[in-house]
Amino acid sequence: MRILLAEDDFSLGSTLREWLQLDGHAVDWVQRGDLAQVALRTQDYQCILLDRGLPGLEGDALLRELRQARSTVPVLMITARDALEDRVQGLDMGADDYLVKPFDLEELSARIRAAVRRSSGQPSVSLGYGDVELDPAAKRVSKAGVAVALTAREYAVLHTLMQRKGQIVAREQLEDALYGWGEEVESNAIEVHVYHLRKKLGAELITTLRRQGYRLGA
Repeated sequence: MRILLAEDDFSLGSTLREWLQLDGHAVDWVQRGDLAQVALRTQDYQCILLDRGLPGLEGDALLRELRQARSTVPVLMITARDALEDRVQGLDMGADDYLVKPFDLEELSARIRAAVRRSSGQPSVSLGYGDVELDPAAKRVSKAGVAVALTAREYAVLHTLMQRKGQIVAREQLEDALYGWGEEVESNAIEVHVYHLRKKLGAELITTLRRQGYRLGA
């Protein structure tokens, strides 16, 4: 999943980016609201972590702009403003969740998963296809009830495909879900990850559609 992190505190931003990358996400980090605005015009994101007090363009203004444009991307506000009226205001502006600094990183991950589930209309915590099951909270994949070890990239590819069951997912879309700004993408990286997923979970799990992309099942 690709996440836009808009946070102007360098120490907190670095910590959050590192944590989210360890959590298996591609993260684009900006420290100004106007740069977040540009990023949203050029890239699709599955979630946004938005500080309210950004320079250049405040987080509140960016959120209002998103919702006026009918964007449904989940937005989690991360802020030091902890008064009840601040939380109510943030949610009424269109935030999907509101976290007051400092917050626990495990809780942040859980809230991201919950917001994305609600946005995608997937009430179940786990995802599955055939006898393969993926648990996003535990980062666990199993086949016929037996745990299967995947690399972080393999897990991210499978997670993206399972979130879009029945759809063809282009290679470029998978790369966007796996790699943030500045991360080098090898030309055959996705093909290699898919190859290993087939070896570990069954050749029939992922179908390659020539010049189109990949899809779960036949």
